[in-house]
Amino acid sequence: MLQSTELKALFPQAGDIPAEFRLPGEIHQDSVLVNGQLLAWTGERQSVISPIHLRDGEGRLQPVKLGSIPVGGIAEADAALAAAVGAYDNGRGAWPTMRVADRIACMLDFIRQMVARRGEIVRLIMWEIAKSLPDAEKEFDRTVDYMRATVDAVRNLDNENSRFQIVEGTIGQIRRTPLGVVLCMGPYNYPLNETFATLIPALIMGNTLVFKPPRFGVLLFEPLMEAFRSAFPPGVVNFVYGKGAEIVPHLLESGKVNALTLIGSSKVADHLKKLHPKTNRLRAILGLDAKNAAIVLADADLELAVKECLAGALSFNGQRCTALKMLIVHRSIVDRFLERFTEELAKLKIGMPWDKGVSITPLPDRAKTDYMKACVEDAVAKGAKVINAGGGDEVETLFRPAVVYPVAEGMKLYREEQFGPIVPVMPFDDIETALDYVITSEHGQQVSIFSSSADDIGTLVDPLVNQVCRVNINCQCQRGPDVFPFTGRKDSAEGTLSVTDALRSFSIRSMIAAKQTEPSKKLLDEITRSHKSKFIHTDFIF
Repeated sequence: MLQSTELKALFPQAGDIPAEFRLPGEIHQDSVLVNGQLLAWTGERQSVISPIHLRDGEGRLQPVKLGSIPVGGIAEADAALAAAVGAYDNGRGAWPTMRVADRIACMLDFIRQMVARRGEIVRLIMWEIAKSLPDAEKEFDRTVDYMRATVDAVRNLDNENSRFQIVEGTIGQIRRTPLGVVLCMGPYNYPLNETFATLIPALIMGNTLVFKPPRFGVLLFEPLMEAFRSAFPPGVVNFVYGKGAEIVPHLLESGKVNALTLIGSSKVADHLKKLHPKTNRLRAILGLDAKNAAIVLADADLELAVKECLAGALSFNGQRCTALKMLIVHRSIVDRFLERFTEELAKLKIGMPWDKGVSITPLPDRAKTDYMKACVEDAVAKGAKVINAGGGDEVETLFRPAVVYPVAEGMKLYREEQFGPIVPVMPFDDIETALDYVITSEHGQQVSIFSSSADDIGTLVDPLVNQVCRVNINCQCQRGPDVFPFTGRKDSAEGTLSVTDALRSFSIRSMIAAKQTEPSKKLLDEITRSHKSKFIHTDFIF
């Protein structure tokens, strides 16, 4: 097995990096998109450091500086917010009143420009968060597919609402309308896909945006600045940079934000929501913490359970909200399960994002590695063991996955979402023990069940669907397909995201109504025939 010194050797020397994955040089974001203009930035800057280190001639590791980004403050945040408020203009702005067909045309223009920058963005995903090449490509392509599916869903939604209804002598037409100004913040683990899963539906429904890029994965938006500027009217998309703890509370305290979308911590979300002076006016669409469990019953197909649990726990180093973060295995098979699990784990390749077949890559920064180490040390101090050879070895941002057993109440790993390459395992004798773990959890996103018994699965599903929002049978937890609802109970989510659900989350139903009289019919007919209104119409979008 690799020792820590050999982990160090997995970091490359500059000449080892394949030419097609090298960056042409440092990227310094010199402008900020506000109110339709790329404004030159001359203020304070923050360096962007890659989790990938380079070995020098003497074997020492040096972090790679990727470039720099602006560091804004209250004044810059106010300017971005004012631009978004002005573009919305109390619902009278060009974007919120634009015909759906025209908003779709703007979005298709943006998608076209984005696809043209695929190579740059994929490389930046690799360098900024150390996501493997196949996963970085998948994230980009899946995001584009999501955007196109969103366009189709908006088209279908508008077409379904293009007719009048007559009920009890009242003529009505019901459509979905925007909420207002949306403050959008994305996560570092899927900085493009998860961010756009909220940003794109918010945009296409007619809202205006103040967007704060994630802490890691910020430079990858630089190639999209011009696309945002040219595809959408001025003030519709506005970027803010700086310390989140400073500018985000300030934006919410203004009372001018109508919707908050955040993929992150439930504690942060709770704090931020309370800062808005009119909490009933704030719509929150949140993807939050998760501690998804896998329950492996005695009659489970062992090879299938090992395969799915390994992928579920360690895909992208376990840095997914849908990752399996606790394996609950029946005591009668736990030894065999762990033996096979660690055998398969040992086959996972550790290395750099461009290495062929790589599974485990560097974590975003040293603080993440330190936290993983602290979690393992806490569990070991309280009676658990690391059962895979070399588990928990670490050098800078590389951390070898650690299988920790048995994990019990009182250890960090029992309840905390580790969000990294640690696999906690606990045994159970009575199924009530496994159920109690899910029931008493603060989180309620998903769970996986592994069993060959229809009786056992049927018995477990009924209580579990009232604790979590997705029960996966003999497969790992996951988000997709994107047409399925993605949400959670308890502290795991607020609002529902999917291609169609997200459109509803970022809009509200509005309607016009008139008495079923001849003058009303004549008036509505004139409005629709002469296209006097962008809301009242019977047009069909092809």
